[in-house]
Amino acid sequence: MNIKTTLGLCAFGATIGFASIAAAGPIDSACMKAGRTDSAATCGCIQQVADMTLSNRDQRRAASFFKDPDRAQSVRMSDSKSDNDFWDRYKNFASTAEGYCSQ
Repeated sequence: MNIKTTLGLCAFGATIGFASIAAAGPIDSACMKAGRTDSAATCGCIQQVADMTLSNRDQRRAASFFKDPDRAQSVRMSDSKSDNDFWDRYKNFASTAEGYCSQ
């Protein structure tokens, strides 16, 4: 998965067939602030996936990527075991969100 796809979770302007019932979280807030979609439902869906796949700490870290995409690239290219472990969890989140929220 390339970095553009990974970071573009908010960019796909999919129509969501349901209203988000998740409370706002760090991913939802960052998605809405990034302004890559007009759809609160899309950002809410992405937050729901984050709630299912990432810890609160990982969510806060992932949310920072919306504001600073270079940070994501740094983590992705890092030799640190903790960064690599996080990146694996983040990739799982990204692919899950893309599949779940684009339907």
